[in-house]
Amino acid sequence: MRRFLLTGLMASTLLINSTFAHATEPSPLIVATEQIALFENDSILPPIHPWSGASEALLLSAEQPWATPFEQQGYVSSPNYHDTMEWLDKLVDSSDVLQKISIGKSPQGRDIWMIIASQDGESTAQALSDNGKATVLVQAGIHSGEIDGKDAGMMLLRDISHSNKRELLENVNLLFIPIFSVDAHERRSQFNRVNQRGPVNMGWRTTANNLNLNRDYAKADALEMQHLIRAINIWQPDLYIDIHVTDGIDYQYDVTFGYNVAQGYSPSIFTWLESIYRPAVEHALTEQGHIPGQLVFANDNTDMTKGLSLWNPSPRFSNGYGDARHLPTILIENHSLKPYKQRVLGTYVMLEQTLKTVAKNSTKLKSAINEDKYRNPSKLTISWQSETLAEGRDFKGIDYHIEQSPISGGKVVRWTGEPKLYKNLPIVANTKADITVTRPVAYYIPPQWSDVIERLSLHGIRMARLKKTRTITAQQYKFSDPLFSSADYEGHQTVTAATSIHKINAILPAGTVRIPTDQPLGDLAMLLLEPQAEDSLFYWGMFNTIFTRTEYIEDYAVEPLAAKMLLENPALQAEFDLALKDQAFANDSKARLRWFYQRSPYFDNEYMKYPVLRAAK
Repeated sequence: MRRFLLTGLMASTLLINSTFAHATEPSPLIVATEQIALFENDSILPPIHPWSGASEALLLSAEQPWATPFEQQGYVSSPNYHDTMEWLDKLVDSSDVLQKISIGKSPQGRDIWMIIASQDGESTAQALSDNGKATVLVQAGIHSGEIDGKDAGMMLLRDISHSNKRELLENVNLLFIPIFSVDAHERRSQFNRVNQRGPVNMGWRTTANNLNLNRDYAKADALEMQHLIRAINIWQPDLYIDIHVTDGIDYQYDVTFGYNVAQGYSPSIFTWLESIYRPAVEHALTEQGHIPGQLVFANDNTDMTKGLSLWNPSPRFSNGYGDARHLPTILIENHSLKPYKQRVLGTYVMLEQTLKTVAKNSTKLKSAINEDKYRNPSKLTISWQSETLAEGRDFKGIDYHIEQSPISGGKVVRWTGEPKLYKNLPIVANTKADITVTRPVAYYIPPQWSDVIERLSLHGIRMARLKKTRTITAQQYKFSDPLFSSADYEGHQTVTAATSIHKINAILPAGTVRIPTDQPLGDLAMLLLEPQAEDSLFYWGMFNTIFTRTEYIEDYAVEPLAAKMLLENPALQAEFDLALKDQAFANDSKARLRWFYQRSPYFDNEYMKYPVLRAAK
């Protein structure tokens, strides 16, 4: 069996811990610090108490035949890409319930592997569909420094294959992506993710192209994301788990998780997750010695009395995307300040209980998914405002005090490591409807917008091309006052604009794409195509060329043109006289000439008009 060498830091620390085991026992807090002092950054992180839980029984010692690299390395390190896949290859080869496929290659040429676990060892999406069981997709390493899910999943697959947990697959299938952001996973260093306690070497947050995959679901720029979305469309999972490690404040919870909110696009799925899934998973975690909780985001990291934020995510995020496409999606955020072993074990317990809960309640889960897929509401909220909820929440936090920093000159939080219960903290949530639009029967997109059409097709949105020219009555957005981002965000110059909507008669050329909204992904189509939606393709700059003017008229030509227009159109003269009552306009000669140009037949009729049309039939 392969042996993995400890780093110098780890080896010396383990020696120190062994020495302290025979010394006079210090205070619990000091013991905690000494026991976890395995990582380069530990001395600058807040102190914590030692942890021990029943889930430690899941661990194998290093000499056991099927110990994972994580277990072989003392539970503080995670293997690189090569060693991960080498170990998984041996496991798959030894098992009659596991298969391995690539969902695609990364920009640097690495395969993004997915393990298929099913009772009969099926290897295709059709076979899983035919067996009638619900399918759970678990994804680790979307931010590859946050790699807890990979090591937890490897342990769980080992125990399904070679221990007593094969029965987990009796009524459920499992898809497991051990490393999603594979290129970033190999940008490993002990100096990545300074706010996190292990593993010793961690991957990088963004891809080799410096894209954040958990900001990419809606726009789907990254090659890795395109592979994943195709895999979701092919394998059609009934539950999707995206595993992260959080930063931010200190608190007692070691495993926090969340999903869409009741006000979002999948209310039936929310009810299933809230009433069936969460109680079962939290009970299992608690029984195994962990402290589960809801996703934690403080309104002010320096003042807990200001309460917590309940997040209604937009489709750029995994759980927001799942809400939009009616795929039950759970975002796990393990607490970065808890030791790596504790986080991995908590993830294992959560994944195992997920399989049990989905297997037992798959009929209700599938029913909830279908209810949301075919709800097709006549109106859809496309942006949200914040509100303070009527009910607060008790919060298992950590005590702290504020000091004046001699380094920064500002205030700094000092977490003490001591548990503190914060009673009934206020909750602020972005759950108040802001902009709501009526549901069109269909959208029409001219064929020249091929990048947009391809992106929508990638998501699995159903569409059809017109075979011949068609004339329709439709609604069209016109824009004014566009506001472009001052710096690129995720490689895009984002844009917002004031909108007005107008009824038009349009001649659609052959090749125009028609996208009906009465389809399972109709809500997602609306959120991508309504320009005021938070993650619309318009917002991401995929229509920015409509703001470029390419034809002009010289002053010497527009002045006699204006005189001719006024002479021939008394109503225009009245409109111009009214405009002159605005003193700023009256004093701006360029604005006055532009006013006439915009009303002339020479003006670009497509300037600042949205090429995507909303139609009633």
